Amino acid sequence: MNHSLLSADRGTHVKIVVVALLAALTVVIAGVSAHVSDPANMTAAVKANGPVVKAGAPAVYSNREGAATR
Repeated sequence: MNHSLLSADRGTHVKIVVVALLAALTVVIAGVSAHVSDPANMTAAVKANGPVVKAGAPAVYSNREGAATR
């Protein structure tokens, strides 16, 4: 058994690549299966209630020798 990747043989590197690909494939499959196709079935929906708040004019917090910090 090799305890260093620098001295590992080709078989060890292939095993590492295979395990990494299987892990990535598992994450992709889990993400695709968790996809929600119907937005009506979503448990958390975004609703726009209340007034719209608009940004005002920029405020000057300090002024030092002509360089304003906003």
